[in-house]
Amino acid sequence: MATLLDVKQLKTYFFLERGVVKAVDGIDLKIKIGESLGLVGESGCGKSVTALSIMRLVPYPGKIVEGSVMFDGIDLLKLKEEEMRKIRGKKIAMIFQDPTTALNPTLTIGDQLAEVFQIHENMSKSEAYKEAKEMLDLVGIPSSQERLKDYPHQLSGGMKQRVMIAMALACKPNLLIADEPTTNLDVTIQAQILELLKDLKRRFSTSIMLITHHLGLVAELCDTVAVMYAGKLVEYASMRDVLKNPKHPYTKALLECIPDVTGRSKKLSFIKGSLPDPFNLPTGCRFNPRCPYAFEDCYNREPEIREVSLNHAVACHLYEK
Repeated sequence: MATLLDVKQLKTYFFLERGVVKAVDGIDLKIKIGESLGLVGESGCGKSVTALSIMRLVPYPGKIVEGSVMFDGIDLLKLKEEEMRKIRGKKIAMIFQDPTTALNPTLTIGDQLAEVFQIHENMSKSEAYKEAKEMLDLVGIPSSQERLKDYPHQLSGGMKQRVMIAMALACKPNLLIADEPTTNLDVTIQAQILELLKDLKRRFSTSIMLITHHLGLVAELCDTVAVMYAGKLVEYASMRDVLKNPKHPYTKALLECIPDVTGRSKKLSFIKGSLPDPFNLPTGCRFNPRCPYAFEDCYNREPEIREVSLNHAVACHLYEK
């Protein structure tokens, strides 16, 4: 399969009075056509900033300082803002974490969804509303004609997330970035949203980047997984390889945090400590304060991400030899 998205040495920093936060610090990612990639890590590790960097929506005082984002052969970082606006929503779409804040409370669902078709497809209002209804049907919203007249506050959290997915898929984008799409939803609705994404992937061969801290969701949807910690990628492999043979101590710890629903597990595991202070990152490996396997090199040298087996890369001194 051909590569749709190729991110190389992406660095996005936030320049604050207290200092510089290296939110994304030199990461490489690839997504092939029709493939789904899971970007995993704790809150604050740089996952959402990675997505916003790809979309060129990094808020001030953040700035992309280095790297390239090749999308279908075009470097998005070199495009003028007017050119980038034509790609956002049409070729690359994003589902944001909180649909309540992403939707405009003063406009009906129909107006917001129809606007996508009017802007990107040059449709008339009546044509756009017809397409909007069909999109609501596609994402499984009942009584879609009536829902077009509703305002966001009249819908449940799950319904609002479905509306966001409908808006994201309106122009059948090549790449869909889903940033924590099931956050704050109960487990039943989470399962429905996940099934919807899987169905849409099958139907339209849409490439998906799923951003989450939940490895269980990634295992359900994704072909490849990239594990991120403190702005760096620490492991990159197929989902099967990561589940069967995780290499990095952080990846192993994340997997051990997944509850065992069979009840055989003695107690729920957790990762000791917390993410490092972004203004005062540890020297060497950024995971060393929390790593049970850390040795001298881990405190002195930052590990490079390297392939340790076929299509399985890890940034850890344990595998250098």
